[in-house]
Amino acid sequence: MTGIPKVGRSKSPVPADPRGESHYHCESCGADLRFAPGQTRLVCDHCGHVQDIPAATGRGEVHLREIPLEQALGREMPAQEMEEHRTVSCPNCGATIELQNGEHATECPFCATPVVTDTGTTRLIKPQGVLPFQINEDQARAALSKWLGSLWFAPNGLSQYARKGRKMAGVYAPFWTFDADTRTRYTGQRGDAYFETRQVAVRENGRTVYHSQEVRRIRWTPVAGQVSRSFDDVLIYAARSLPPGYVQALQPWDLGALEPYRRDYLAGFSAEGYTVELHEGHHAAQAEMIRVIQSDIRRDIGGDEQRIGSMDPLFSAETFKHVLLPVWTAAYKFRGRSYRFVVNAQTGRVQGDRPWSPWKIAFAVIAALIVVGAIAYLKR
Repeated sequence: MTGIPKVGRSKSPVPADPRGESHYHCESCGADLRFAPGQTRLVCDHCGHVQDIPAATGRGEVHLREIPLEQALGREMPAQEMEEHRTVSCPNCGATIELQNGEHATECPFCATPVVTDTGTTRLIKPQGVLPFQINEDQARAALSKWLGSLWFAPNGLSQYARKGRKMAGVYAPFWTFDADTRTRYTGQRGDAYFETRQVAVRENGRTVYHSQEVRRIRWTPVAGQVSRSFDDVLIYAARSLPPGYVQALQPWDLGALEPYRRDYLAGFSAEGYTVELHEGHHAAQAEMIRVIQSDIRRDIGGDEQRIGSMDPLFSAETFKHVLLPVWTAAYKFRGRSYRFVVNAQTGRVQGDRPWSPWKIAFAVIAALIVVGAIAYLKR
């Protein structure tokens, strides 16, 4: 097809499916549409037709609704906040992947394990927000190749392997965000440093002499007080398929770019279901908050050193959201070994399995030994 693609307005997915699945059909040729990263459009790969996502244009600042945490933990979620999903669990890495458009088989995007399943539904909390893909597959592959190329002692072949058009999978990963107001009473000790001068005996030229030496001491004073802090969008990964270090390395995310959840944004991509339940995510979020509160207490105590004796954090006005954040994943088997990589599809940050080249390491060791030997020879 030549010329400028016709631009239309995206309609509701057809046909409607009671299980919540969505089919986005091209108005021009009837083929499936996919979301175009970095845009607010659905694109047909078959004929090039473009359709706008209505809710993504012409809006001002987005305010996503926060859900009262107590309501959800008490299993009192309104029906409109729940969704039916057909999912399959990967037997290798444990990822739970949502099946789309009548699929009965898929490949795990995190480890490339083929998965075949019966049809079945799981009732899950519906996402309140989605962060649309901002970089496309080619850009993600370029970021991965650059990252691999920057690693010392990485095999050259793996970077070339990744660069040669190897398929990457676009996945929306599940997260919880938590808000809370906190007030914490504490007791502890403030340490103020001072120095004492003492005489130290040393042997010099066969006799004992004394030198003055400054010794640091701490004067401890009991303290008590209260600190307050409001937390907004404490982010907790709601699955276990990615190691915690990978998830941490992909940060930061600009959550200000979250859009209200629409299945339009999922067209052409996979979605991972949450396997960390809400109560587990809540415990992890409170642990993150307590670490920050401890820093607040130390600042409030002041002095040169601090000891926290006790703290009694009170949490109030707790709310949460379920959101989907975009990642590109790649699982490669290279020279008999599997490697897994993930790219933040908003910023292009990369994390993955660290490859090592034994040949490069061996050559580096040999070169170092040669240099050491040459220096020793010149000294002699």
